[in-house]
Amino acid sequence: MLIYATDDGRMRSAMEQIGGHISVLNPSRYGQVDWSSFEGVIVDSLEAKDAISSLMQAPFCSVPLIWIIQEDTLANRLPLYENMGWEQLISYWRNAFTRADVIVFPDFSLPMLYSVLDTGNFFVVPGSPLDVWVAESYSKTHSKVQLKLTSGFSKEDMLVLVVGSSFFFNELSWDYAVAMHDIGPLLMKYARAKDSSRAFKFLFVCGNSTDGYSDDLQEIATHLGVHQDSVRHYGMNGDVNGLLYMADIVFYGSSQDVQGFPPLLVRAMSFGIPIVAPDFPVIRKYITDGVHGIIYPKHNPDALMRAFSLLISEGKLSKFAHTVASSGRLLAKNMMASDCISGYAELLESVLTFPSDVELPGQISQLKRGAWEWNLFRKEMELSANDMGIMDQKRSYLGNSSIVYVLEEEFTKLTGLRNGSQSELENLVQDIPSDLDWDILTEIENSEEVERLEQEEIEERMEKDSGVWEEIYRNARKSEKMKFEMNERDEGELERTGQALCIYEIYDGAGVWPFLHHGSLYRGLSLSTRGRRLRSDDVDAVQRLPLLNNAYYRDILCEMGGMFAVANGVDNIHKRPWIGFQSWRAEGRKVSLSTEGERILEETIKANTKGDTIYFWASVNINGGHLGNTHLPTFWSMCDILNGGNCRTAFEDTFRRMYALPSHAEALPPMPEDGGRWSALHSWVMPTPSFLEFIMFSRMFADSLNGLHGNSSNATTCLLGSSNLERKHCYCRILEILVNVWAYHGARKMIYIDPHTGSLEEQHPVEQRKEYMWAKFFNFTLLKSMDEDLAEAADDDDHPSETWLWPLTGEVYWQGVYEKEREERYRLKMDKKRKTMEKLLDRFKYGYRQKSLGG
Repeated sequence: MLIYATDDGRMRSAMEQIGGHISVLNPSRYGQVDWSSFEGVIVDSLEAKDAISSLMQAPFCSVPLIWIIQEDTLANRLPLYENMGWEQLISYWRNAFTRADVIVFPDFSLPMLYSVLDTGNFFVVPGSPLDVWVAESYSKTHSKVQLKLTSGFSKEDMLVLVVGSSFFFNELSWDYAVAMHDIGPLLMKYARAKDSSRAFKFLFVCGNSTDGYSDDLQEIATHLGVHQDSVRHYGMNGDVNGLLYMADIVFYGSSQDVQGFPPLLVRAMSFGIPIVAPDFPVIRKYITDGVHGIIYPKHNPDALMRAFSLLISEGKLSKFAHTVASSGRLLAKNMMASDCISGYAELLESVLTFPSDVELPGQISQLKRGAWEWNLFRKEMELSANDMGIMDQKRSYLGNSSIVYVLEEEFTKLTGLRNGSQSELENLVQDIPSDLDWDILTEIENSEEVERLEQEEIEERMEKDSGVWEEIYRNARKSEKMKFEMNERDEGELERTGQALCIYEIYDGAGVWPFLHHGSLYRGLSLSTRGRRLRSDDVDAVQRLPLLNNAYYRDILCEMGGMFAVANGVDNIHKRPWIGFQSWRAEGRKVSLSTEGERILEETIKANTKGDTIYFWASVNINGGHLGNTHLPTFWSMCDILNGGNCRTAFEDTFRRMYALPSHAEALPPMPEDGGRWSALHSWVMPTPSFLEFIMFSRMFADSLNGLHGNSSNATTCLLGSSNLERKHCYCRILEILVNVWAYHGARKMIYIDPHTGSLEEQHPVEQRKEYMWAKFFNFTLLKSMDEDLAEAADDDDHPSETWLWPLTGEVYWQGVYEKEREERYRLKMDKKRKTMEKLLDRFKYGYRQKSLGG
């Protein structure tokens, strides 16, 4: 478990004590987190919106995201946005909420407040230690008697606080009208009392203090014939903690049967205040009548009178009331802990899908439940009164949701809005193209390309005056210059001229741009046209290899698909003696080459131009997070762990199919157990001819592996994994380590480069592996003949299956192609010669007479 924090706060030591590694993210690092290394992400605050912005971009947009929203600051601002017509700002937040797989709220009132942003992913896990936390902290810094005196009451006054459903905090609804009907007899009995030494005061909490509800309550009090001073109204924008703390009895007067236990009652119980509530199922689920509080049948004023009579004796709280309050306080401390813990466990179990190489957690029934870990956070819970704020901001104790106001300020600044003035907000949201925009752009580009080709064909058929030589030369030079400027858009391409090596960084999506390198040594290789960097000369793999337009094949091949694209007509893009690749994940997982490592690598390949060597720096041995285990005994057991336990079986079946071996023949190439390092993350460098040999082998291997699935490209099963992600990227992990098998048995020298220090260390020396190598299967002559056989079959349309993958992964080349072309050229030559002879014969036969000049 890794915990990212947007600020270094007081909770750090407590979180580290329970085993969480804390990493503080400042704004400059927001886009530099490799989210793909996690099986899921949990966010617990609106304040982290900017920190997770890269999760909304490919390739991180498929990482499961659970967003816990405990603040109500944004919810309180949404009505203002609607009134002001700020639809763009609402859409901005709605898009952010849509990214989450699940939006989790701690009580059922918040989904109602955020309903305008609901896209069907809202979920409630009731229960939180926050109310108990706030009550304990508040009671340590405030005096109950002093609060009464400050509020204009006598310390002898009996205060009955009436609270309602949190769904109606902002209005004096029928909910309170029904409550007034139920407590009417109480008002007439206690609020009419003439004993001024111990007066009963009924305090109602709802709406805002400036909404004029006090006059409505006073009118009801007058109608009932009670003292006007005995009924008071307080708004939710006041110090509700103080009202709860100084109350003697808290009465839940709502007639609404809510799903979750009212949070204000939890806080009242934590203050040690006896509560009276209707017999709703959720109340009975947690409260035992007469033990933790008083429960009465709803809409029964007589039963309510009897309940109050149990709590009051001679004008003050009875001993029974104190006993109930004490029991209620003990219960509230951990009342919903078990349900909350099991609720989150069930949520994680339903949202997260773990790959085959992850050790699954235990059953939910085995969880230690029943209480919060108060001792771990005791010091951090000692909050001052100034830190707690008012009730309607109670959920902001975990962090100030300043992002809500920051975004408002940005929106208003862009449009000149001040003091809530109305204006057009159409250009407020960042102009991020949607999928529809990309589709329209692609359609326009295709249409323009068709028109351009048609125009070129028309111009070629038209007769043109060639012009003078100087003009032709000038136009040719101008065309070459324009072509050069179009292709050499990045200064890195200019710097690469004359270099011996270029490393192609494979990536998929705009979310990983911060992980990519710049400069002469690297060049981007984008697996997505939409996700390609705009101001660079990155290679568009989809354009070079049309197969990658098919999302199914692009997903199952992953980075290997980019290599196929580079190898397809490699001379058009790469004319250097050495070629290298590096997955963007190498930088995300801190195993990419350092500046020193780059220098040593370049110097080494310049000094050793001869020999067939592969240099690699991202190793499975040093990347524990990549494997889930750093103590794997063998190469094939490691591969099994990475591929659902089926690597050996799948590799053997693929190898046998590729070489047409009989069923009884051994088909799993032996790999040593010498403890050496193996390449991972497609991060290596080799001579360009060796790369083309590797791609020739890999194309046939991938085709044979794909053939194991049958003829359907829409296969829903995967031989190499069971989770949804593994099925989507079925071949990726086995293709990632394929270079090791090819290099080992192909007698390539394997050298590991420490990515940080640049030190070189040869792995699995060739002399020591000669007796283990299956060199005959990796011989270039054999592989070349197999490649030509496949090319001949493809050229003759002799497809072994409906979804034959091999012809789609690159060039189709065999000797017969040249023979056919030579025959075609010879046929055209003979046809031209025949037509010439026919013209000559016609001239001799019919003659040709020149008409005399002038007629």
